[in-house]
Amino acid sequence: MTNLRNYLSVAIFAFFGGCSRSLLSQWLPISGIIVANLLGCFLLALLTYYVIEKGIFADWLSTGLGTGFIGAFTTFSSFAVATVHLSQQNWSAAICYFLISSVGGLLMAVCGFVIARRLGKEVHS
Repeated sequence: MTNLRNYLSVAIFAFFGGCSRSLLSQWLPISGIIVANLLGCFLLALLTYYVIEKGIFADWLSTGLGTGFIGAFTTFSSFAVATVHLSQQNWSAAICYFLISSVGGLLMAVCGFVIARRLGKEVHS
């Protein structure tokens, strides 16, 4: 029963994550994928280091939010395709896009981690 609950949670949250990414890409056509990926890095770190470690949500809900929503909200395939397309047109733009996405994603994850740790300390104070 637990596996079924996890599978359903991932499927339902993935639907909403994919729809959210699509809406963001329509709202910000040029930078929507970068924003989605950077925001996803931040949210996954925050979710992992605060919500999951503290056991705030049930396992099926944490799995649905992390794997389902954030997994579908972020997109490695669009990042890869955009990098290839940019490299065919302008190498410097492709390198900038790659660095903003990669280094920015790492920095956003660190920010999510730091905020999660601070929130965790405030709860125990």
